[in-house]
Amino acid sequence: MKHIFLLIFLFVACTGHTVAQTPTSGNPVLKGWYADPEAAIFGHQYWIYPTYSDKYNKQVFFDAFSSTDLVHWATHPHILDTAAIKWAHRAMWAPAIVQKDGKYFFFFAANDIQNNNEVGGIGVAVADKPEGPFKDYLGKPLIDQFYNGAQPIDQFVFKDKDGEYYIIYGGWQHCNIAHLKNDFTAVVPFADGTLFKEITPKGYVEGPMMFIRNNKYYFMWSEGGWTGPDYSVAYAIADSPFGPFERVGKILQQDSAVATGAGHHSVMHNVKKDLWYIVYHRRPLGETAANNRATCIEQMFFDDKGFIKPVKLTFTGVKMMKL
Repeated sequence: MKHIFLLIFLFVACTGHTVAQTPTSGNPVLKGWYADPEAAIFGHQYWIYPTYSDKYNKQVFFDAFSSTDLVHWATHPHILDTAAIKWAHRAMWAPAIVQKDGKYFFFFAANDIQNNNEVGGIGVAVADKPEGPFKDYLGKPLIDQFYNGAQPIDQFVFKDKDGEYYIIYGGWQHCNIAHLKNDFTAVVPFADGTLFKEITPKGYVEGPMMFIRNNKYYFMWSEGGWTGPDYSVAYAIADSPFGPFERVGKILQQDSAVATGAGHHSVMHNVKKDLWYIVYHRRPLGETAANNRATCIEQMFFDDKGFIKPVKLTFTGVKMMKL
């Protein structure tokens, strides 16, 4: 074996050839302070829709980013801002996006309302292209009240196996699920007449998302405080989008050698190659300002029993991969 390595070394040294290495995305994958990333795949492009991470009064727009290979990212600035959403004036964050019937529906939270008397909550915008420009779809919030104690923020839109859509959302340590009307103009009652069902698992704080793998429902969320080093991601598995969801454990958290405050994530699945990616934000070492958060990407793996393996934080990111 030593002789083989020696021959390879001599060949490289004598011919000047180098062994090609697959380019990687590097982390952070986006330049600037961005958080709460929503990741999506549309056609042959990867997309990231993050929060512009700044003081609430400066969070008045969204940028988007697209890539064909996970390494080279194009910026699409100001795909939506408060000029298009007359009822929003601050704290626009944590978007979710869905492609349906030739349109792109962009769900977002605005104004960080603290009670039912304030104007704000979860809104919807629509566009003909994933890069926008987006315009207000409803002219008012879709959800603007507190139900089951859940602040109307951090929405995720989930398409079930039967084609029905649900909105899963909530801050203040409460999470609700609601059935969306087919045209996304309202939520519709469940069979028992209720509009919002609480599905809060133990440890839940905010940032919910869900996906299906092997007919199992994986429910993920963020734990800890978003401004601190203990921010992290945990998950549960169930047979239904309504649970019950028993917490399995953390799969994403700080690494004292890489970054702190790793959380508020989303997941992408390259179906053709069965590759899973987790897109999240973290705080670089030495950064203490609450809004100094950077968006990163890692590959996500499952064990033989279907459990998610703990994600390792890296500066390398992921390998170049076209769809």
